[in-house]
Amino acid sequence: MSLSPSSAAPGTGLCDPAPGAGRCGPVPGAGLRFAVVGNPENRRTTMFAAAAGSAGHAAPRVLAWRDVLRGRYGFTPGEFVRIDSPGENAEVDRLLRGTDDPTRVEGTALWHRRFTAAVREVTGAAQRAGAVMSADPEDVAVMFDKRRCHARLAAAGVPVPPALPGPIGGWAGLREQLKAARISRAFVKPAHGSSASGVVALSMAGPGRVKATTSVETAPDGRLYNSLRVRHYTAETEVAALVDALVPDGIHVEQWLPKASQGGRAADLRVVVVAGRATHAVVRTSRHPMTNLHLGGARGDLDAAHMAIRAAGGSFADVLEVAERAAACFPGTLCVGVDVLPSTGWRRFAVGEVNAFGDLLPRLTGLPGSGAEGLDTYAAQVAAASAAVRRAEREEHHHDTTP
Repeated sequence: MSLSPSSAAPGTGLCDPAPGAGRCGPVPGAGLRFAVVGNPENRRTTMFAAAAGSAGHAAPRVLAWRDVLRGRYGFTPGEFVRIDSPGENAEVDRLLRGTDDPTRVEGTALWHRRFTAAVREVTGAAQRAGAVMSADPEDVAVMFDKRRCHARLAAAGVPVPPALPGPIGGWAGLREQLKAARISRAFVKPAHGSSASGVVALSMAGPGRVKATTSVETAPDGRLYNSLRVRHYTAETEVAALVDALVPDGIHVEQWLPKASQGGRAADLRVVVVAGRATHAVVRTSRHPMTNLHLGGARGDLDAAHMAIRAAGGSFADVLEVAERAAACFPGTLCVGVDVLPSTGWRRFAVGEVNAFGDLLPRLTGLPGSGAEGLDTYAAQVAAASAAVRRAEREEHHHDTTP
């Protein structure tokens, strides 16, 4: 899979510095121009384009992932380049995972290697062209490796659920490690998964007594497929086969912390942090351990969460502070989505995951006092991008004038 950017044709405006000339610099005063590396048909791309247009900017130049992965791309000086999710496109998924079935769970390790390599090469090309990136490639690589993400957060003192050390070789080893750690309930997560793909909520109540709750469907041949129906496996042989099939791509295992509830449903929060500041938040509730909306989760009542936290003697500012501390672990990335896990009674908060593409929250406007009031998550990023480009221009000017 070639990822070398195409040469710029005369008159296209793409930056192609001569050998030894150094990288191209931003063009002062040229106005803010956006490029989006994404799937053109995806609503993430179209919603960002709408936000840019509403802010008075030209329509973003869209570079389709299917072309980027084949090396067909280029950037212009001063452009702000948004890296967006490659998901929900069968052709792109095939290029990254090497499978024709997008519902397959396996293949995430290959996906991670190819995707992060693409982000690194695109970033290098953009920087050489004098463009400004929305995300740091190393940040993205860590966020898409739950083991490394958990370790980075823990090292920074961000509260996270206790996790088992790796590597974990299979069901037998996992069972022994959980027993030694005195953990009876755990989440088993594919290290490079997203959208709850392959996630297993595991509960053990003694020898031979096990329950696995997951959206994974196991085919007769042992292959794993994502479905929209959450199911339960209670036979240890079935659970063992499920875990053993996940292990080759790598797994991350952490203690299943009892969550707060709202309306009798398990609840957590997705907090979007833009340029270091928590701007948007939504409560997610579910009858199942996974609160993802596509698995039957629903948006909860944020005002009710505020009241529950105050009744427990805390403040919603505690939630935002935890999310911002987590985002600060990824300083090179403009926007992240932080999954905050409230404990039973809404008294304490831990971070479950940090998502590089956690901003898809349609119709949600900014929190009071966030600076993003009245703006959706994409409009908030468009506003923050202007400051990022100005900062890059100042740094480039300083670089050019320093002896």
